[in-house]
Amino acid sequence: MDKTVYKRELKRLQIGLVALQRHLIATGGRLLVILEGRDAAGKDGAIKRIVEHQSPRDTRVVALGKPTDRDQTSWYFQRWAAQLPAGGETVLFNRSWYNRAGVEPVMGFCTGGQHAAFLRDVGPFEHVLTDDGLILLKYYLDISRQERAARLDERRVNPLKRWKISPVDSVALEKFDAYSAARNTMLAATGDPVPWRVVNADNKRAARLAIIRDMLSSAPCPELPEDYGQPDPAVLRRWSRDDNPDKHLHL
Repeated sequence: MDKTVYKRELKRLQIGLVALQRHLIATGGRLLVILEGRDAAGKDGAIKRIVEHQSPRDTRVVALGKPTDRDQTSWYFQRWAAQLPAGGETVLFNRSWYNRAGVEPVMGFCTGGQHAAFLRDVGPFEHVLTDDGLILLKYYLDISRQERAARLDERRVNPLKRWKISPVDSVALEKFDAYSAARNTMLAATGDPVPWRVVNADNKRAARLAIIRDMLSSAPCPELPEDYGQPDPAVLRRWSRDDNPDKHLHL
């Protein structure tokens, strides 16, 4: 995507995000955006463009670290529930409770029973949130094996991105297929009440624009300055139980 075209379209969509946030603040709306995906899928970059012109007082980005000993003995959703938005707030989760559907079972950080319990409980938990009026949007950024390897290589040589290097990067590459299987199970089991939006994230610019456009078309706001349309279905689409992951996702 041409950089000039991208910047022009990004600015137009960010103006829409400002209008959406003003509406949420005025009405006491609560918006929670979850971004999931493998390391290097582009979650940080997408979040940066979403919050770039948002009110810092009413916007929070949550990226929780390793659970503490206390967290390990608490209800699994407890530390996430404490981060949910209050009235007028927009909160973005850079990874979320869905760690238990991806990273944890693949890396052996949870038991099979804990994984199964999460898949059973997350739907009712999200039902409680949405029934209470929370606006919840869930995005899975999907990236190919080749693109992921290239981005991880860039982290190693770019001094501005070395902070992103993780000791589990090489292990994650080795377990690419296991992550794919866990992802497929998650998408099939956790699309109710909120369907997943699956994003083809190999093209970072197209992915960012598609996510913002979907936010503007999904979060109710009668005061948007214009109709921003729907995201390109080749870049972002809603996942359904009938979808074939072998056809639509990077394996």
